[in-house]
Amino acid sequence: MTEPVRMDGKGVKLQGKEGGIGETVKVIVQALLIALVVRTFLFQPFNIPSGSMIPTLLIGDYLFVSKYAYGYSKHSFPFSPDLFNGRLVGSPPKRGDVVVFKLPRDGQTDYIKRVIGLPGDKIQMKEGRLYINGEIVPRTPIAKAQTEDFYGRETAVPTYEETLPGGVKHTIIEIQGDTGFYDNTGVYEVPPNNYFMMGDNRDNSTDSRVSPDQGGVGYVPFENLVGRAELIFFSVGKGEPAWAFWEWPWTVRWDRMLKTVK
Repeated sequence: MTEPVRMDGKGVKLQGKEGGIGETVKVIVQALLIALVVRTFLFQPFNIPSGSMIPTLLIGDYLFVSKYAYGYSKHSFPFSPDLFNGRLVGSPPKRGDVVVFKLPRDGQTDYIKRVIGLPGDKIQMKEGRLYINGEIVPRTPIAKAQTEDFYGRETAVPTYEETLPGGVKHTIIEIQGDTGFYDNTGVYEVPPNNYFMMGDNRDNSTDSRVSPDQGGVGYVPFENLVGRAELIFFSVGKGEPAWAFWEWPWTVRWDRMLKTVK
């Protein structure tokens, strides 16, 4: 039996307004549920507000993070509800992955860094060079990158291609050369089920080299990983509002669109 409809004086069928509003609400709810499922289990968008991952990621980049890459923890869900401990269908990250994680000291703030140390590794910086398990990590000088120094001045800085154990190559910059504040450290021994994170902007990154009691990251538990950075889907210049679409022809970094994160 079909739903009845009413007729106007000319014999034209008119569907009730209530049905139209109900269908609209239904579509909106379905769309929101689909978006929630995608955000929670598949991909979540993030934007880059700081320069700690320059030159790999720039301020104003917008990227997708795969939530399924390392399985799911309570931090996979909005507001990190205390539903369970550990990870479900977990798969550990690889050295060199660029990872979004929850800051261990508050469990809320999203950070993005590169995985440098795996559980059991010994990490040290000596005169600006990275050592993993007592072996120096090879790096090759490449063309200098343009970025801001600590005084906000645009300048060319020393840039290297670094090759991590396992073969992952990535680019780092050294704003202060090999004499930065964290370019000489003690040995960090990564605890079980934890990871050591560093920024590619080595002299301007508060990362695992800095302990939580000093405002840093420290070691990052596996449970705190949110996902792996995969793709830059949008990018605007530093300080430019992404919503100002009428300025996009001049503010969008077109060369960074759909660029994979490596």
